[in-house]
Amino acid sequence: MPLSDTAIKKSLPAEKPYTLTDSGGLYLLVMPTGGKLWRWSYRFEKKERLMALGKYPDVPLAAARARHAEGRRLLATGVDPMAERKAQRTAEKAL
Repeated sequence: MPLSDTAIKKSLPAEKPYTLTDSGGLYLLVMPTGGKLWRWSYRFEKKERLMALGKYPDVPLAAARARHAEGRRLLATGVDPMAERKAQRTAEKAL
């Protein structure tokens, strides 16, 4: 079942970090300190990767899903989303 904004708002910190899953490897990591972090777990070239998508509520559910969809589009074309993001940041610093 997809994650809802209400479920995210109701999630409380626990003694250990836990996840609230959405779909396609996208999940919200709820930390004991109260932080809520968007993560996307995917595989590229037979290796598991973990991509950070932002912090909730700075990145709401709809924006996290949009970033997830963009990453999946890159992955479908054979491009590692993490490498692409790193290349973009390097290009921005060069300017």
